[in-house]
Amino acid sequence: EDLIERSRHEPGYALLVVADHITDEGNLGALIRTAAFFGVHGLILPKDRSAKITGKLLKRTSGACASLPISQVVNLGRALDLLAGKGFWIIGAAGEAQESLYHFDWERDVVLILGSESKGLSHSVRGRCHELVKIPGSGRVESLNLSVAGGVILSEIVRQRASKGK
Repeated sequence: EDLIERSRHEPGYALLVVADHITDEGNLGALIRTAAFFGVHGLILPKDRSAKITGKLLKRTSGACASLPISQVVNLGRALDLLAGKGFWIIGAAGEAQESLYHFDWERDVVLILGSESKGLSHSVRGRCHELVKIPGSGRVESLNLSVAGGVILSEIVRQRASKGK
């Protein structure tokens, strides 16, 4: 609830990121720094089966934790249901998606979900997504590092919103 309220008090559309069971501290720390760089309003983490906020993780963020509100939830599915009920579009990143992130209209309140390093989006989370988007690539490498993928998508969201004045 607090992240929803905070995001709605900022100018433009709200943007939250969900880290769906990211277990690697380095990846989560880099994602936090990337999210803070692109002006994300908050990060949501599951309480269990996720990297913990530790000294090592804080060091990886290079201070970005101070500017990005982070909320841990017991049940990601219920949190996503709450966000959807408040008008947020739930968008999952998945390599097999049909929709390119460049063709998707990011001009709305969005929750961007990034899945775990090895399994991607969990079944429960995937089923709650309004849309899945992919990062088109050359096909030479199957996937990107989590924080790099997050950066590519967040950059496009910021680009689209800036071009339309939001």
